[in-house]
Amino acid sequence: MRRARLLADLNRRLLEAYSRRTTAALRARLPLPLALPWLDDLLLLNVDKEVRKDALVIRHAVQTVRAGQPVDDALVSVLLQAAREIDRDFLARARGPLEIPLRPEIIEPVRRRRIRRMLDATAQLCGAWTPRCKLRAALAQRFPGGALERLLFELMRDYADETRLLGESVRMPALLAPLRRRVLAGLFETMEQTAAGLAREASARIMAGSGRGKASF
Repeated sequence: MRRARLLADLNRRLLEAYSRRTTAALRARLPLPLALPWLDDLLLLNVDKEVRKDALVIRHAVQTVRAGQPVDDALVSVLLQAAREIDRDFLARARGPLEIPLRPEIIEPVRRRRIRRMLDATAQLCGAWTPRCKLRAALAQRFPGGALERLLFELMRDYADETRLLGESVRMPALLAPLRRRVLAGLFETMEQTAAGLAREASARIMAGSGRGKASF
């Protein structure tokens, strides 16, 4: 499963960079020092659980392609159930600084979309990634032109959508509700802007660096 590990590691570094850049941009944009500690906690915990979920999606995609089986809705449902279990662990860890009563009916449509997008992209890549075709060549074949940049942006935008919904579920004192709304409005806009810039940079670095070591963001 070397390929799955390589892709999962690449995804982890991308999401960690996304979280760092989002936090830095928010600190520069929003003069809200009292609000940012809970937001920092949310982003740090959220990136960890999403890395775990994505690694599971990537591994299942690679295994499914290798077994010659279809990437279908049944697999998406299996992964959605696994994501719920990771969420339960996340909520147990987040209970100290944050109280987040997740509503699956709100979050899961976005999550299902992201799982399907990542499954399909990984399956497409595995179809071209052979011993004679290195990762960079396989990426260029399956995601030519600006397709890789668009894919990375769409995956990060899905991540931003889920983070926004998660933030809206955070329970805070009524007096802080207007502040939370302001922070969350700035959060999604900042995440979307950060995603656009990081997708351009990451796609360029991945294409330039695949097969010659790890790309850093």
